[in-house]
Amino acid sequence: MRVTPRWLVVLNVLLGTLTVSLNNSSLNPALPAFMDAFAIGPLLATWIVAAFMVSMGMCMPLTSFLSQRLGRKRLYLWGLGLFVGGSLLGAQAGSIALVIAARVVQGVASGLMIPLSLAIIFSVYAKGERGRVTGLWGAAVMLAPALGPLCGSLLLEGFGWRSLFLMNVPIGLLALLLGIFVLPACEAAERKPFDLAGYLLIAGGIGLLMVAIGRLHDAQALLDPLNLGLLLAAPLCLAAFVRLELRLAAPLLDLRLFARRGYRLSVIIAVVQSVGMFECLVLLPLLVQLVLGYSPIWTGLALLCTAAFASLFGHFGGRWLDRHGPRGVVSCGLLLTGAATLALGLLGAQASIGLVFVLMLLRGAGLGLSYMPVTTAGLDALPEAMVTQGAAMNNISRRLLSSLAIVLASLWLEWRLAGEAGQAASQAAISEVFLATGVLILLTLPCAWRFPAGAAEESAEALPAAIESR
Repeated sequence: MRVTPRWLVVLNVLLGTLTVSLNNSSLNPALPAFMDAFAIGPLLATWIVAAFMVSMGMCMPLTSFLSQRLGRKRLYLWGLGLFVGGSLLGAQAGSIALVIAARVVQGVASGLMIPLSLAIIFSVYAKGERGRVTGLWGAAVMLAPALGPLCGSLLLEGFGWRSLFLMNVPIGLLALLLGIFVLPACEAAERKPFDLAGYLLIAGGIGLLMVAIGRLHDAQALLDPLNLGLLLAAPLCLAAFVRLELRLAAPLLDLRLFARRGYRLSVIIAVVQSVGMFECLVLLPLLVQLVLGYSPIWTGLALLCTAAFASLFGHFGGRWLDRHGPRGVVSCGLLLTGAATLALGLLGAQASIGLVFVLMLLRGAGLGLSYMPVTTAGLDALPEAMVTQGAAMNNISRRLLSSLAIVLASLWLEWRLAGEAGQAASQAAISEVFLATGVLILLTLPCAWRFPAGAAEESAEALPAAIESR
């Protein structure tokens, strides 16, 4: 029987992942166009983005269970088909309700596909080979969000907002057809009972938290009883979920995976780096435009260069991971990212845009050396059957905590600027958040030092008896 080349599997996963990443970021500059087309206000327009994020977050916990029932290949292809269907629905939408419905469908599909991407790659590459391949995957994933707004703006200018949905169709169909032939067949695992109570708790917690975050446009929104209720209910649901999952023999998400040191440390580092990435997206435009007085184009160029360096060094980082293990490469990446973030916080109003570019390039290099390598190392610490679940919990943790950190940073900036005005006040407030973020990144260095120095990852370490007994 002819064996499918492994690079075709990686190409197929890249096509699917890139479609999702480009689609989500390309719609951001189009919100004014949707407001004009459907005569809606900014609050309803933001649900074009929020509906995708909420539905994706609520579906990610289902990925492991469904992949065990259906098999990874079948579920991934179903996700791709659903994404293409959502794109067609959006392109033909005649009302804002249908546009938002299309974004919900796309979010559901993305929530199923993203955790499966790495699991599929891991299924065809052995430990010791995965770093260079996931480095390539991570390079594409990091570059796509930076290119998305540019692609979206060009398509919007030339063809209108419907083209932003239609651009997904040819790539999605190509990935779907290719996947039928090249993705490795994966038999469904044993049919465990569905943890309905657990799913309702985590889906409710994620949904409530993300809706609440989306409603916090300023500090005054914290006084709204509805927002306060959402912010109280979300952590209660998540706490109840944790308590329930630790008591069940067949939980929806096995939180005992965090007992694995390598996985636990990788999630901590990935979450902190993700917080730094998303906070920088908020802080850099303020620094470049409000403090230094440059035009918005310089912000876009700086972010694009950062993404390009993250992609380039992600490839190097993956190879370093395969040869020498995670400790050195992740530590180096954290040092570069943390030091560059601190330096951005120390910039004065007279700083040149060239210096900003240098620091953002260093941040990109640090992200490339640490973000994807540490995720790969963490998933390597898990049994093969648990990789999909581990990837889902990593994604959920990063998205929830990053969203919360952005809100906290924005509220801090608003509070600091409430009683003051002017360039000096803006500079001080922005610098404080940059400095706090840089310190937070550097505080994760001990986590990197606790990884093994060699390429082998906790091969002798056993999971707790509760996992092994099932």
